[in-house]
Amino acid sequence: MTAPPSQAHPHAAGGLPRSPWVHVAQAASALAAGMGVGRFVYTPILPLMHAQAGLSAGAGANLATANYAGYLVGALAGTLLPALVRSTAVLRGSMLALVASLAAMPLTHATAVWVLLRLGAGVFSALIFVIAVSSLLSHLRDHPAHLPGWAFGGVGAGIALSGVLVLVLRTAGDWETAWWASAGLGVALTAAAWGLRPEPAAQPAASAPEAQQQAAAPRTRRWFGALFASYTLEGVGYIVVGTFLVAAIEQTSPGWIGSGAWVLVGLAAVPSSALWAALGRRWSRPDLLLAALAVQAVGIALPALVGGVAAALISAALFGATFIGVSTLALGTGAHLRFPRAVALLTAGYSVGQILGPLVVAPLLHHGYHQALVLAAAVVLAAALAAFVLRIGFPHHLPVPGHRGTHREPVPGHRPGPLGTGEARAAE
Repeated sequence: MTAPPSQAHPHAAGGLPRSPWVHVAQAASALAAGMGVGRFVYTPILPLMHAQAGLSAGAGANLATANYAGYLVGALAGTLLPALVRSTAVLRGSMLALVASLAAMPLTHATAVWVLLRLGAGVFSALIFVIAVSSLLSHLRDHPAHLPGWAFGGVGAGIALSGVLVLVLRTAGDWETAWWASAGLGVALTAAAWGLRPEPAAQPAASAPEAQQQAAAPRTRRWFGALFASYTLEGVGYIVVGTFLVAAIEQTSPGWIGSGAWVLVGLAAVPSSALWAALGRRWSRPDLLLAALAVQAVGIALPALVGGVAAALISAALFGATFIGVSTLALGTGAHLRFPRAVALLTAGYSVGQILGPLVVAPLLHHGYHQALVLAAAVVLAAALAAFVLRIGFPHHLPVPGHRGTHREPVPGHRPGPLGTGEARAAE
C-alpha cells in the first residue's frame, strides 16, 4: 500500500525522492517569516517610530507586550487544539494574515490600532512557529540532529534579512516604508514556505498497558521545577534585549551601528541551534544550558556597562549565538525528564516571561535603555543560577517506559534533535 504523501518519507508525492533539505528550507522559510520578520522586525523599526512617528518609550513597550500576549494566545491555541497544528490551511492563512498585519502598520498613527495589529501578529507568529516545529519533529525525526537545527536557523535568517532591509531604508525611506518593505519580505518567505507539510494525523491512542507505563514515569518534579524557573526567567530577560537592543545601542553609537548589530544577531543565530545540538553529543544539556545563559548574561550587560561599537557588536554576536540555543536546550531537557506536558508547560512559562519583560523594565525607560539592559542581564543570571540548581543530581539515566534499560541524556554518538525530537513527542 502506498503511504499518504505526508508519510511517504523520504519520497515526495509521485514516488520521486524528496531531499530532507527541501523540508528544512521550507520550515526555515516559515520560521523566518513568522518569527524573524513577523515578530522581530519591530526591534530595528522601533527607533524609527520613536524619531518619526512620535512613539514614546512607554508606548513602544506596550506594543511589544501586546505582541507577546498574542504569541501566548497562539501558543496555547496550538497546544489545546491539536488539529490546528496539522492544518495546511491554518499555516498558510496565518502567514498571509501576518503579512497583512505588517502592511497595515503604516496605514494609521493610532497607538490603539498598532496594539491590535501587533497582538494579531503575535497570534499568527505563534501558530506558524508551532506548526513548523511540529512538522520538523515529525518529518525529520529519523534524520541527523543538525538538519532540524539548520531549520531553526531560519529565525536568525529572518532577523538578518529584516535587519538589512531596515538598515538600507534608514537613509532611503522612513518608518512607513520599513513596514511595507518588511511585508514584502514576508510575502517572499511565505511563497518559499508554501509547500511545507504539517505534522501528519495523530496516531491511535496508547493501549492501556502503554498508558500505565507512561503513568509510571520516574518522578522528576524537582528538576523540572528548576528548569521551569530558569526558562521563565530567560523569557523575561531575553525579550528585553530582543525588543530594545537596537534602540539602546543607538543612544550612544552612530545610527547604523544599532541596525548593524541586529543583523549580526541574526547571522549568529543561523548556525546556533545546529552547533548546540552538536555540542550536546559531548556535554549534557543542563551543563550547556548553564553555559549558554551565563554567556548570554555577559552579552546583554556589555552595551550598558562598557559601551562603544566593539561592545555593541560583541553583545549582538553573543546574544544571537545563545537565545535560540537556550530554547532548544531547555525544551530538550524538559522532554528528557518526561514530566507531563513538559514542552507545553515550558513554552507557556517562557511566553508569560516575555509578556512580563517589557512591563518590568517600562519604569526604567524614562532614563534610557541601559538600566533595562542591566536588569535583563541580572534576570538571565538568575536563570543561570536556576540552571545550576538543575545540574545538582540531574537524572541522566532514566528508565524508558515500554523498554528495557535506561535512557541517558546525552551520550557521545546520540543525536538528540534540537527540541528533543522523539523525546518531545513522549513528553507531550
